[in-house]
Amino acid sequence: MLNFLRSDRTLDHPERLGAYVHSVCINVMMEMLRASTRHPTLPDAAQNLADGRVSPEQEVVTRERRDLVREVLAELPEKDQQILRSIFLEETDKSEVCERFHVNRDYLRVLVHRAKLRFKAALDRNNAKELKRTAGSEH
Repeated sequence: MLNFLRSDRTLDHPERLGAYVHSVCINVMMEMLRASTRHPTLPDAAQNLADGRVSPEQEVVTRERRDLVREVLAELPEKDQQILRSIFLEETDKSEVCERFHVNRDYLRVLVHRAKLRFKAALDRNNAKELKRTAGSEH
């Protein structure tokens, strides 16, 4: 276009020149934008950025712990299972749990304490069984 304007020729429709320049500017701007976002630059501290993803090992450990909690909960009486699930897994409001079990807050605290003791005992039994099993498989 500049070559055309520098020559001695004239424009057939000079009123369209503004729209033409505007569209060329938009296209150049879009090209520059695409070029800069195609390969984003890394920040200076990129080497120090922590990987926010959970490691595969951590995922396995988390899955194993979740399975262990399910196994141990299954060994408990139904009422203990419901109380522990409601309060710790579902994070249900304690007032709702009190209504569900027809107890006051003080007695709910006692029920939770007892359920936690039974859970810990079942977990200890489970761990002891696992130790015996692994010790037996080594010989």
